Amino acid sequence: MSAPPTSSPWRSSRWKRVQVAAIASLGWPIVEGLAGTYTYDVSGRQHLALFDASHPAPILAFWHGRVLAGLPFFRDRNIVVVTSENFDGEWIARIIGKFGYGTARGSSSRGGARALVQMRRELGDGHSVAFTLDGPRGPVRVAQPGAVWLAGATGHPILPFHLEADRAWTVPSWDRHQIPKPGATIRLAIGEPIYVADTSEATVEAAKGELGRRLLDLESAIGNRES
Repeated sequence: MSAPPTSSPWRSSRWKRVQVAAIASLGWPIVEGLAGTYTYDVSGRQHLALFDASHPAPILAFWHGRVLAGLPFFRDRNIVVVTSENFDGEWIARIIGKFGYGTARGSSSRGGARALVQMRRELGDGHSVAFTLDGPRGPVRVAQPGAVWLAGATGHPILPFHLEADRAWTVPSWDRHQIPKPGATIRLAIGEPIYVADTSEATVEAAKGELGRRLLDLESAIGNRES
């Protein structure tokens, strides 16, 4: 499922390649160990029926800051994720590969069109795909058009979801990434699927706005369940 890596500047540095291998080797058991302690409290579980072979494979959509929270729950479902071609994208790809994810290499700034072509092919082969809508560099919680364009081009549904951990560290990064602490309960809200009629500019823009609103509504719903 994964596309072969293309040439990137960091690959010419032996030290960078060693760093990538080391981060992936050390990071994988840490993430796996944490994941084994999490409990998921799921609403909208009925929408997971989209993963059945009788349905078109879904396009998962969520915010970049919740990658680690969602990684264990959706593991081993043949989901293909866009990861950037840079240094960070490489070690991330290696770690998520251990969880049964495939990768399409690219981002909004480099290789994006190629990644979309691969993801369209993956959908056709029955593999689900996933987008961190505001990745890889933001603006935070502002949806980019890739997921809705792909939905309009293929007819496959978008499955939005949001996660919040009851105990977590927050990374001081642009996306305020949440790392659930050991033993955390992670509330996962899965929304109704969204279908996009076509790839016209007006349709994509409207669907992008609707998708962003749906994710904010899911976050609000999690907050209401906590109160």
